Amino acid sequence: MASFVLEILRLVPSTSSLLSLYASLSTSLMLLRNAYHEFIPQKLESFVSTKIKNYFSRNKNQPSYDTFIIDNSWEGLSRNKLLDIARFYLSSRIGPKNKIIRIGKFRGEKSFTAGLVKGERIVDVFEGVEVSWFFGDREMENGGGEFFEISFEDKYRQKVYYEYLNHVINTHKAMTEEEKILKLYSRTGRHWESIDFEHAATFDSLAMDYELKKAIMDDLDRFLGRRDYYRRIGKAWKRGYLLYGPPGTGKSSLIAAMANYLHYDIYDLELASIRSDSDLRQAMLNVDRKSIIVIEDLDCNSKVHDRSNSDDSNSDDSNAYASNFTLSSLLNCVDGLWSSCAEERIVVFTTNHRQVLDPALLRPGRMDMHIHMSYCTSQGFRILASNYLDIKDHHLFEEIDGLIQNMDVTPASIAEELMKSDDADTALEGVLNFLKLKKKDKDKIEEEKEADLC
Repeated sequence: MASFVLEILRLVPSTSSLLSLYASLSTSLMLLRNAYHEFIPQKLESFVSTKIKNYFSRNKNQPSYDTFIIDNSWEGLSRNKLLDIARFYLSSRIGPKNKIIRIGKFRGEKSFTAGLVKGERIVDVFEGVEVSWFFGDREMENGGGEFFEISFEDKYRQKVYYEYLNHVINTHKAMTEEEKILKLYSRTGRHWESIDFEHAATFDSLAMDYELKKAIMDDLDRFLGRRDYYRRIGKAWKRGYLLYGPPGTGKSSLIAAMANYLHYDIYDLELASIRSDSDLRQAMLNVDRKSIIVIEDLDCNSKVHDRSNSDDSNSDDSNAYASNFTLSSLLNCVDGLWSSCAEERIVVFTTNHRQVLDPALLRPGRMDMHIHMSYCTSQGFRILASNYLDIKDHHLFEEIDGLIQNMDVTPASIAEELMKSDDADTALEGVLNFLKLKKKDKDKIEEEKEADLC
C-alpha cells in the first residue's frame, strides 16, 4: 500500500513545474487576446456578441401573438358587416410593400379605387401597435369563403379589441360619409347586390301639388328628428308610406326624391322572389340603417289581397305563391317583433289598386302615411313646364290648364309630350293637341254611354 502511494506522488508535477505551466499559458492567452483586438474590429466583435446573446435568449423573450378572424361563417341570418368595413378601410392602407393590388374606376367616382388582393398582407400601425392583416379565401360550411386575419402581440389584445377595431369602424364611417354615393340594392339569391343610384328626382322637380309635397317633406323631417321619441314610447324607429294611384302618376319618382332628400340607400324588394317566411326575414334583416325598403306593385301579389275577397284562392295564380311567404310574416317584418331588429328605416309600398289590399296592411304602424298619386293638375303641369322647358309662363298655359282640370291625364304622359321639342311653342302646341284628342275620345265614350242608356 505504501509503495502504491509513493508511486502516485511521483506522478504529480512539482510546484515549480505547475508555476512554469501557468506562466506559459498566461503568456499564450495574452498573445491571443492582443491578436484578437488587433485583427477583429470592435463593431464586428459587438455584432457577434449580440447575436450570441440573442441566440441563447430568444426562446425566453420571443413575443406571443393572438389572431382575430373576420369571416361570414357565423350561424345566423345577417351578414358580418365587419367584412365590408375591413375591405374598405384597408383600401386606404395599401402601400409600396403590396406589389399586387386590384384597381378599378367606377361610375360616380372621381379617382381610381384600390383593393387588396386575396393572399396579400398589410401591416397597420395604431398608436405604436403593429397590426398585421391577411386577406384570404377558403371554402366554409356556413357562408362565403372570404375572410380577414388580424394578428398582433397578445399583450395588446384589449387595445386591439376595444380601441383599434372601433378606430377601423369610425374611419370607414368618416370615409363613406365624406362623399357618399347612394346605392340601389336588388336581391340576388340570398344576398343584396348594389349599383350606384343616380336618379335626379327631387321634391322641387316633382309634378305634385305644393301642399302635398310640403306635407311629405315635413313628415320626413319629423321622422328624422324623433329617435329619442320613438325609444321613449317603446316603438321601432321606422316609418311606413303607401303610394297609391294609377300607373304614370310619379310613384317611382317620389321614392327617388325621398332617397335624395334623406340621403338614404334604396333596397328594392320583389316579393315574387321571396321563397319562404325565413327568406323574407333574412332579406329584411340584411338591410342597413338609413335605408328605404321599397315594395312595389303590392297588389300584384295574391298574398296581400283582402282575405274577405279571396274567392279565387284556389286559382292557379294563387297556387303560384303557395311556397312563398305568408301575410302574417310580412306583417311581422313590417310592424312586429322582427321590425325592431333595425332602426332608422323607411318602408314604402306602392300599388295601383289600394282596395284589393288586406286591411291589416293598411293600418297605422305599417303604412303610416297614405299618399294618393293623382292625375296631373294645373300646378303639376306648371312644374313640368318649368323642368322641361325652363319657362314660368306662356300664353297657352290657360287653355292647357282648362283641359287638364277636366281630364284624367298622368304627369308621365304630359312629360312625354314636353320632351318632343326643345322649343317651348312647339312643345306646348303638342301638349295642347294631345289634350284635345284625349278630350275628344272622352266625349265620344260619354256619348256612347248615354246612347246605351237610352
